[in-house]
Amino acid sequence: MRIDLHTHSRASDGTQTPAELVTAARDAGLDVVALTDHDTTAGWDEAAATAREVGIALVRGTEVSARARGVSVHLLSYLQDPARPELADELERARESRVHRARHIVERLARDVPITWQDVLEQARDAVVVGRPHIADALVARGVVPDRDAAFAHLLASDGPYHVDHYAPEAPLAVAAIRASGGVPVFAHPAADARGRTVPDRVFDELAEAGLAGLEVFHRDHSPAQRERLLAIADRLDLLVTGSSDYHGTGKVNVLGENLTAPHVLDEIVRQGTTEVVGP
Repeated sequence: MRIDLHTHSRASDGTQTPAELVTAARDAGLDVVALTDHDTTAGWDEAAATAREVGIALVRGTEVSARARGVSVHLLSYLQDPARPELADELERARESRVHRARHIVERLARDVPITWQDVLEQARDAVVVGRPHIADALVARGVVPDRDAAFAHLLASDGPYHVDHYAPEAPLAVAAIRASGGVPVFAHPAADARGRTVPDRVFDELAEAGLAGLEVFHRDHSPAQRERLLAIADRLDLLVTGSSDYHGTGKVNVLGENLTAPHVLDEIVRQGTTEVVGP
């Protein structure tokens, strides 16, 4: 069974609609795919309808923005109840903050490069969460940079001249909110140091105490040495180990199914979660 538990659609910063993403996952030979858009569940219904139609199992989830000891981190929430306010309220606050942040970044960029807020909205289209990837796409469309990676290498870098922070809950609170909403929290790409600073080991202990279920170990942004370190941490703290593509369509080079999660791990996520897996 081929299981990929981390993908994005146009509801956040992917380039495909939820329906197109689910169909692409089926065509890539996956048996199970998780839709985990940033800070939103807006793509769930469309993805679920397509999963039933094309015959693939769908795990509904969200990638939740958080902070841990001053470091930006992401937590994957699987199978939560979207009506529960504990997590839903945090996601709404984060989405609003992301939009304000994006506007401020564009205002700063516009002093030096040709870009407008309308340029960004044209790239975001029907996205519920407008963020830096859409600004990157606007910069590409304007010919300022050749691709998203080039935009994030300097203009949109977290330590770059145009950076603006956005709201995100402290990670232990985010873990608790996910659990209170019936979700299963997994730390996404926790050792991906090319994205910026990563957390010290003591954070894993703090999050495990708060209710963390697992670590996304098998990810393209983790070196073999980082994977070995994370496997040791997962073993010490009795955490689940997942593998995923972090697929964004043409927005990134990541390929569906390039890293996979073991079936028994998915079984445990389903046991701990509130909502059901959709499809076969």
